[in-house]
Order: sequence, then structure tokens, then C-alpha cells
Amino acid sequence: MPSPPSAPPPVRVALIGLSSAAQTAWASRAHLPYLLSPLGRSKYQIVALLNSSEAAARAAIAAYDLPAETRAYGDPAALAADGDVDLVVCTTRVDKHYETVLDSVRAGKDAFVEWPLAQNGKVARELAELAGANGGRTVVGLQGVQAPVVRRLRGLLGEGRIGRVVSSELRVFGGLSDREVVPEGLGYFTEREVGGNIYTIGFAHVFDMVQAVLGELASVKGDFHLQRPEVRLQDAAGNTVKTVRSNVPDLFSVSGKWNESDITQDNATLHYRFRRGQPFPGEPALEWTINGEKGEIRIISPQTTFIQVGDPTAPRVIEIHDFERNAVDKVEWDWEAWQNDLPYPARSIGALYEAFAAVKAGGAKESYVTFDVAATRHEQLDGLLAEWKV
Repeated sequence: MPSPPSAPPPVRVALIGLSSAAQTAWASRAHLPYLLSPLGRSKYQIVALLNSSEAAARAAIAAYDLPAETRAYGDPAALAADGDVDLVVCTTRVDKHYETVLDSVRAGKDAFVEWPLAQNGKVARELAELAGANGGRTVVGLQGVQAPVVRRLRGLLGEGRIGRVVSSELRVFGGLSDREVVPEGLGYFTEREVGGNIYTIGFAHVFDMVQAVLGELASVKGDFHLQRPEVRLQDAAGNTVKTVRSNVPDLFSVSGKWNESDITQDNATLHYRFRRGQPFPGEPALEWTINGEKGEIRIISPQTTFIQVGDPTAPRVIEIHDFERNAVDKVEWDWEAWQNDLPYPARSIGALYEAFAAVKAGGAKESYVTFDVAATRHEQLDGLLAEWKV
């Protein structure tokens, strides 16, 4: 009797930007919990870190109690030359993505880069073309495509619960927790050229999820405003460090149309309004409706814009208004069992790792955003904002 096939060896990972002193700590909050979980360890092995210096990498190895043999790098070229690294995972500030992954992409390594992929569509497209030319597989941290709330919505539409979609509307607040204040460590959110801000992150994550559910828009246009150009930067104690002038819009709306498909009528419309900061007291951070021929879906997120991440204190609600019965039904959804063992920021990121491991093992199709798809999303976002002037 033949032996059952053995499990593939773990993918050997180098983390870029796992800092022991980072302001945002996304790598430690969203990536490490999965990678160090029993499920993650069965498929991945952290073998190296790349930080701003070897000393900083060694400090992170010690701070997160990684194995002593974990290699420390301060030079992206040296990491790219390490033949014992299969996958580089970049979680640095967005304007450092290109310079820290470029050598590894050229070397043909697989790459997982957080969203935004780069500071603009031109650089993102260059990375996508380099990855394609050198054969590496790619993943981008637009994790909403793997979020259970998104999968549930796609399922409801596929089942025909509301008929074909005629319109969809979103009213969203957030991106940052305050309309006038930015944490000092996120001061670059006021500098459009850096590429990481409420438009490319808060707005874009939701915009990508809308299109993951309803399909790519056939046409789209935007309207942008900067209502509060003066922004106060605050330290961790809540003290104002300085006031800066932002060149990032803080109120924007996008309208678009879909072509006819299995789930949308021809010329089905989108209206999406996003405002930085808090909503009116008592109003949700996000309300999204999908209006169909036979009913309407409503998604409410009371506290957070980032519905793909979740909030344990105020969970997202999905409801369906059945027009014929004039009744509202609550739709149940949940995370996978293994995801419930992880902190919220790691759950959808973990799903990206799971999907990538399945592709690497053979037989599975890509069910995540690649560099090429991310570059197209960047170009869509850049195109919307191209004519806006501060």
C-alpha cells in the first residue's frame, strides 16, 4: 500500500520591518500571530529579518523571542542573495516597500508586500512587471478579499437573495480616529507623496472590497476636498508636538457604474462617500447598502472602517430586507475556527498566508491580490485623484 503524500516543507520566510520599536507594529500584530501559531508553523518558518540595520534586526529577534539562528540583515541586497529564503514579507512604511523588496523580486523570490504596494501606481507597476519577468509569486495585503464578511456577501449575491444589483451606496468615516489630530508616528499621512494615507489605506481597502463583492467598475469618477488642511501631530501622551499642513484630501466621494453581469444590472451604480475622522455621535463608522431587484443588503460597522479586520466590542451586522415579505432577516457569519484563535488583525492576514500556502503546495488557484492586480488598483486610485489640486 503506497504511503500517503508527505506535507510540503515549510515556506522559509524573511520578515522585512518587524521592529521592536515601531509606531504602528503591524508586523507584530497582524503577521506574527499567524506565523507563530501551530497552523502557521506547519506551513511557514521565519528564518531571517531585514530591518534598517543588522543591529535593529538582532534586537527584534530578541524582542520577539525568535530562534537564535534567525539571520539578521540590514542590507536588502544581502537578503536577496540568501538562497535559504523562499518568501520575503514586507511590512515597512509604504515608501520603503520598493527599495526593500526590489533586490529580492529581481532574484526571483516570492514576495508578500503589505498594501499599498508602493507609493504610486508607476512604482507599483514596475514591481509587478519585475516579478512577472523573474518568476516569483506575489501577494499584496489587500486582505479584504479573504475576509468572511466579503465571502458571505458574495455568497448571498450568488444565491440570488436580492436579485441582480441595481445600486450600491456607502457612507464611511474614519481612516484615522480624529478629524483634526494625527498620531506623531503617522505624520506621513499628511504627505501625499509618501503614499500611505486615508485615501490609499482607509478608503482603498473598502473600495477594493466593494469591487471584490460586486465586480470591477466599468467607469468611475471622483470628487475630492481638503476641509481641514491644518493638522495637529500628537505624541503618545496626547500632547501636540507641532501643527503641519496636509496635502491629502479629507473628504471624497466616488461614483461609478458596473456593466451587466450575473449579479449586476447594466449601469448599476455606485455612490461612495468617505470622510476623515469621527461620524456624528451615534452613527456607525461604516454603512454599506447593496440594493437589488428583490431586496436590499445592509452592512453596519459601528466602530471601524476596516470591516475586514473586525472589532470585538461592536461586531459588523449584515441584514437583508426582503421586499416581497417586507421583512428584515439577520445574516449570520463567523470566522473559521483557526481564525478565532488569533487576534483580530491577524485573521484575514492569516487567510492570505493560508491561500498562498495552498497555491505553493500545488493545485489551488490564486484567491488573493497579486502585484499585477494591486498595480491596477493603484492606477485606478491615481486616475481618480489625478486632476485634484490642493
